Amino acid sequence: MRSILALAPLVLTTACLASKSDFQSLQTDVRTMRVEQAQADSLNRVLIDRVSQQLRAATDSLTALGDRVARQRSENQASFSGMQQQLLAIQALTGQSEQRLQEVRASLEERSQQIAVARGDTSAASGAAGPNQIFQIGRDQLLKGSNTSAREAFQDLLVKFPTSSLAADAEFYIGESYAAEGNGAAADSAYARVAAKYPRAPRAATALYKRAVAAQTEGRARAADQLFQELIRRYPASDEAALARERARAR
Repeated sequence: MRSILALAPLVLTTACLASKSDFQSLQTDVRTMRVEQAQADSLNRVLIDRVSQQLRAATDSLTALGDRVARQRSENQASFSGMQQQLLAIQALTGQSEQRLQEVRASLEERSQQIAVARGDTSAASGAAGPNQIFQIGRDQLLKGSNTSAREAFQDLLVKFPTSSLAADAEFYIGESYAAEGNGAAADSAYARVAAKYPRAPRAATALYKRAVAAQTEGRARAADQLFQELIRRYPASDEAALARERARAR
């Protein structure tokens, strides 16, 4: 018993030492964990900052790209608009020249008939108008807004002079008369006949272009694309094909 009591202080001291040692070890572990956590937090902040910078850079790049695309689209649209205006101006001048030439032809045709009548040519005495005169009547009526009368004149030309060099123009202006009335389906059919019956005529490319633009305006995107592609394929050197390419780039 006496020996056991003698060992008691030693056991208590050892227990105290063990508890203190464990506490110090725990403190060390806690400090280590705090240091490691601080390092991890610091590393995370660095990573977060780096990712944030990359995101900002990516956002700036996307914004810049969007601006460039918008500018390019605007430039393309401006280019297309400028080209279209130039083409319209050229077509207007060409149309004026063609109109003047047609008036001269009609006048010469009428004069020839008058001379023939004066000479006693009975075949000319009937006073039947020639293709140039009929065409001029149709154009005059179209300019006045008399679409039905204009159409009748052009159809009369096609019936009486189907092989005339003016046949393609007559068919084209039949389409124009329908378009002026807002009859898109009939206009489209007339333009389609121009390209089908007179593929070598200058009006063929214009007729295809008008069909494509009308389809695009009506929201028939697939039909419009097909017509633009057909135009580019069949008449690659035409002004209308250049406009079709510009429209494709502007989309």
